[in-house]
Amino acid sequence: MSMDETRWFRIASCDSFPLREGRAVEVASRQLAIFNLGDRFVAIENKCPHNNGPLADGIVSGTTVVCPLHAWKYDLVAGNSVNHAESGVCLKLFPVRIEGGIVAVNLPAEIPEESESRRREVPDRPLRWVARKPLTASTPLQTEQQ
Repeated sequence: MSMDETRWFRIASCDSFPLREGRAVEVASRQLAIFNLGDRFVAIENKCPHNNGPLADGIVSGTTVVCPLHAWKYDLVAGNSVNHAESGVCLKLFPVRIEGGIVAVNLPAEIPEESESRRREVPDRPLRWVARKPLTASTPLQTEQQ
């Protein structure tokens, strides 16, 4: 498989993503934030490009999300920063489709590991007061409420 090939990953039922909220999921060793915007689902890398904040925990309004660490606001459709446009930073967006009520995300088939020097440059994140259990691609889906 070449580095340019992609693969669709089935994530979870559409019902697992509340309207106007983000959910953190780990897929193929990558942390994603998936948002239900009402008329569409959006998948982004769950790291603020400004300072690695957890965007899945951000506040969603319309098609924007606000990073909970430093209040940088991003357009979830275009990927650009809304309140710091001069910075030129953009979100990493991934294609999303719905397959039989299941959210699927298109990711590179082979995801290169970050170099060890890059991992050391990124500081540890502070503890957050909200801890959500991330969904994984292997989490069983709940199809009906009992």
